[in-house]
Amino acid sequence: MKIIKEFGLFIKMFNGMFRTPENRKMYWKQFMLQCNDIGIGSLGIITIISVFIGAVSTLQTAYQLVSPIIPKTTIAQIVRDSVILEFAPTLSCIVLAGVVGSKIASELGNMRVSEQIDALEIMGINTKAYLILPKILAGLIMIPLLIIISMVLGIWGGRLAGNLSGIIDASIFDKGVLMDFLPYNVVFALTKSFVFAFLITAIPAFYGYYVKGGALEIGKASTRAVVVACVLLLLADYVLSFLML
Repeated sequence: MKIIKEFGLFIKMFNGMFRTPENRKMYWKQFMLQCNDIGIGSLGIITIISVFIGAVSTLQTAYQLVSPIIPKTTIAQIVRDSVILEFAPTLSCIVLAGVVGSKIASELGNMRVSEQIDALEIMGINTKAYLILPKILAGLIMIPLLIIISMVLGIWGGRLAGNLSGIIDASIFDKGVLMDFLPYNVVFALTKSFVFAFLITAIPAFYGYYVKGGALEIGKASTRAVVVACVLLLLADYVLSFLML
């Protein structure tokens, strides 16, 4: 029953976001602030994760492919497809669920507990559209861009690790990356990133917006938001992989 109740509240929240904005400039300013927080604010952690994921993938793939019959270009192909199909979109978004999701939930939860949301509603502002919609739209734009950056950095990190360790020459790695490349893999990864972006922003926004109680409940709501978002991310990953691959 609790799941059904929460789902009904989520639909109610989602429906309340799409109303005519009171002041378009105010909404645009809020949207740009969220783009900066979600995009620029998460760029550092995405850079670090992507480079090391690519580097470790190259080392571990080379460790397992010990047969002299298998060409070294296969290492680059495996790293490329692993990074594009799974590591960049899924692992990066799980990290973003913790970084971005907890921030959104705690921010909205604090505004709810301190009655700032109530004050905005008294002023005639649609708080769902003003506080939640810019976050979701910013996530839908910035997170796929972060995933694209993650793909590039992941492959580059694999190339760098292979070259520095002497496992695979950079020219051979480049040849392997271009060999049998399927552009559809990028389309699939970006499709996942859009779905994940919605979950990363909408789920924490829901739990933060409807939090009740004090500071302790804000922490619980943030934790629950991140856990639920991560579980739904993995479920969506499975469903999309089943339907699209």
